[in-house]
Amino acid sequence: MKFIKSIAELEALYGTPRGAAISKVSNYLTPLYAKWIETSRFCVLSTVGPNGTDGSPRGDDGSVVFALNSKTLAMPDWHGNQRLDSLRNIVMDDRVSLMFMVSGSSTIVRVNGIAALTADDQLRRKFARGNKKPSTIIVINITEVYTQCAKAVIRAALWQRNDTEGLPSPSEIIAEVLLNRKECSSIEQKWPQLNDESMW
Repeated sequence: MKFIKSIAELEALYGTPRGAAISKVSNYLTPLYAKWIETSRFCVLSTVGPNGTDGSPRGDDGSVVFALNSKTLAMPDWHGNQRLDSLRNIVMDDRVSLMFMVSGSSTIVRVNGIAALTADDQLRRKFARGNKKPSTIIVINITEVYTQCAKAVIRAALWQRNDTEGLPSPSEIIAEVLLNRKECSSIEQKWPQLNDESMW
């Protein structure tokens, strides 16, 4: 198998991007980009660091991020499993990408930017849920924002299908990795309670 090793080889296979693919890119949030992103309850945060790359799903029961201004997004980071993969990467390499989705829409909006973490208490209080505050806030300075071609979501029929029948549960996958079926049963029983207790 021969692999492509140069940009020239790559571009020879695909050609050049069409005008709209370039002109749709903005370096700040236009009002409509801001409206779209603040409607999104789910995104994927991609980071890179010295130990590799990470793609982290992020979701909330309202906006998953908030626009502080036309160049800046804020994403609350809630207490989770303490792996801190994305956060460690941001501390070491501040480049990030985000892919925003809205349930039922075939459009995806992407943001590239530079991120930093803050534990500023005043900002954390703005995102409080009852007596709980996010552990940190990811502050993202936007360098690019643009819509993504809808073909991937349309081809996958992402919002029209339900492919969960026979799908292994997270606990079954963990048990397979650990080669421990008893662990599977234990995790399965604890999972709903753990989710409820650590939602925020």
